[in-house]
Amino acid sequence: MSQQGIINKQRVRRAFRVRNKVRGTADRPRLTIFRSSLHISAQVINDETGETLVAASTQQKNISGSLKSTSTVDAAKAVGKAIAERALAAGVSKVAFDRGHYRYHGKVAALAQSAREAGLNF
Repeated sequence: MSQQGIINKQRVRRAFRVRNKVRGTADRPRLTIFRSSLHISAQVINDETGETLVAASTQQKNISGSLKSTSTVDAAKAVGKAIAERALAAGVSKVAFDRGHYRYHGKVAALAQSAREAGLNF
């Protein structure tokens, strides 16, 4: 198997391991993130109904308009603040953080820290 194939298998196993421990309910929905090389996005999901309650991304004009670049730690902080404000407006104050296969470092940690500072509990 090629090196990239091995890396992809490890990523899938890591995501599966994290996802088995984190489930979103109506009382405590799941805050999941997606990070690409250009953007970062976050969603608050109720897994019981399969419904996305709120979402925020650097692809949205109101978030990316004030940023120099959408792929930096500052962009992740802006998305964390936006997702927390939108979740609190929707009546969600407690979430379960799902980092997926990403390490809790850099942009992922910045998004989580900024969401906590804006009022989300996890």
